[in-house]
Amino acid sequence: MGSTNVSHEELMTRLVDSVKQISKFSSSKGFFGRIQGDLVRRITLLSPFFEELIDISSELNEEQLTGFEVLRIALDSSLELFRSVNEGSKLLQIVHRGSVVQKFHDATVEIEAALTQIPYDLFEVSEEVREQVQLLHFQFKRATERREEEYDLQLSHDLAIAESAVDPDPEILKRLSQELQLSTIDELKKESHAIHEYFLSHDGDPDDCFQRMSSLLKKLVDCATDESSEPDASTGSKTISRHRSPVIPEYFRCPISLELMKDPVIVSTGQTYERSSIQKWLDAGHKTCPKSQETLLHSGLTPNYVLKSLIALWCESNGIELPQNQGSSYRTTRPGGGGGSSSSDCDRAFVLALLEKLDNGTTEQQRAAAGELRLLAKRNADNRVCIAEAGAIPLLVERLSSPDPRTQEHSVTALLNLSINEGNKGAIVDAGAITDIVEVLKNGSMEARENAAATLFSLSVVDENKVAIGAAGAIQALISLLEEGTRRGKKDAATAIFNLCIYQGNKSRAIKGGIVDPLTRLLKDAGGGMVDEALAILAILSTNQEGKAAIAEADTIPVLVEIIRTGSPRNRENAAAILWYLCVGNVERLNVAREVGADVALKELTENGTDRAKRKAASLLEIIQQLEGVAISTVP
Repeated sequence: MGSTNVSHEELMTRLVDSVKQISKFSSSKGFFGRIQGDLVRRITLLSPFFEELIDISSELNEEQLTGFEVLRIALDSSLELFRSVNEGSKLLQIVHRGSVVQKFHDATVEIEAALTQIPYDLFEVSEEVREQVQLLHFQFKRATERREEEYDLQLSHDLAIAESAVDPDPEILKRLSQELQLSTIDELKKESHAIHEYFLSHDGDPDDCFQRMSSLLKKLVDCATDESSEPDASTGSKTISRHRSPVIPEYFRCPISLELMKDPVIVSTGQTYERSSIQKWLDAGHKTCPKSQETLLHSGLTPNYVLKSLIALWCESNGIELPQNQGSSYRTTRPGGGGGSSSSDCDRAFVLALLEKLDNGTTEQQRAAAGELRLLAKRNADNRVCIAEAGAIPLLVERLSSPDPRTQEHSVTALLNLSINEGNKGAIVDAGAITDIVEVLKNGSMEARENAAATLFSLSVVDENKVAIGAAGAIQALISLLEEGTRRGKKDAATAIFNLCIYQGNKSRAIKGGIVDPLTRLLKDAGGGMVDEALAILAILSTNQEGKAAIAEADTIPVLVEIIRTGSPRNRENAAAILWYLCVGNVERLNVAREVGADVALKELTENGTDRAKRKAASLLEIIQQLEGVAISTVP
């Protein structure tokens, strides 16, 4: 890590501010409350140390500044963790509690490692503060050496029963809701919105985890509403038959019509209503939220997929016919349309309302709007045209620079989905998106980086964009993703690199960026699932003089010969092509190929390979045989 380029006073001020933000999470409760509370308490006690260092007379040297910068990064990571745990879905966290506990442990390890780099004994601070930092460092070190218990036996038991039983014991649900702080209707509403956000982050494709969370939330909602509707014990009615005329949970009723909601939607204040009821309210000219009386920032209606799913589950479990009107959640009556219903998902007024939120809304509203646009753009070709024509592309490009990671992820993915339309590719590039997409590719979350790579691939289908994308620094960032990404991320990066390297100038950029070494590692890792992509890129680079030299230096010839022997038809063809480019005109490489048995492998390929593979193999085999003839004729 290089110089931080900030004064020690500025750096200490940032650290004090980070600690202040973290201290707000000191009173957290629930399953992670103790783990989080311990970490927050230790971090908060570092504040006096930073405050005293603001006023010291001597400047810190570069090594000391670097140590504090490492600590600042560790504290910022912890802050993000606290926010995600406290603002995200509690059910998602408890389902994945092992990984959340691991994140707390990783945060502790990072802070302890940073403190190790800081020579706090050398600074001009009070003895009391110095001793406190020494004690804190010891506590952090001790915390890294012990693992927090991932599983509370009672919680695990309750969770298993709640998930598996059709009609769990109310006491178990009550205990579970108290542990998760999901006892009140307001807490359950907040959880519903968090699960809705999770749903959007998966492009509206419900996975198994979403189904588990929805089912659990439905049971907790039932428990809360049953408990609130039970008559007082003094009336003499000790029990209620759940199967006799079930009471509709208040949470499932529209606040306007008081009827069971069929198509629940969220307005800008966060309240949920039946679509037809709130639409009538808005059409009557009202500008406020009926329930909270807050002024509506816009008239856009966001489908509440999670609540709709919960209502369907509740109806099914209580033997009630599912509400009708289960068409598209976006199907609305268009202004001036004679009252007819649009058959398209994409209602322009709704899209414009989303764009208003995206442009001028709060962070939460921008995140939700970008998520909805992402989902809409994925669905069909008409939506992609409608969204682009409404002016979404420049606003989505602006949101690529959002400090909110989820907004950034939604925005780059929405642009990816919009770019499927050929006409939109030019509009995205004209909006100046390439530089911002490359920045996301470098510094975004892993999901954002993966989708940024896929977006660049989509845009690079247009030849002139290959030049602009390469010039914007995308190649080096794609190489980093190729090394660090998930399997999906590596494939996205490889596909983009391959397409970009069709342009000669990008081949040189990729080679100078060090792409050959990671490609060689992927080539040697047969179980990694990236051999096809690595070979395809090496094949295109091997036509470049610099590329040939770099590939040969990476000791790839034995691996290529092995692939010619045992690979798939396509891989054998690419391996033969690479070997041909490496060896033609280079006796040294030809000898290496001979030594590892290339002649036998090539002979077999001339008989059983693809047409192109046969040609390359025959040509190379002829050169090897000529070389052998020369070698024999020179023997005395």
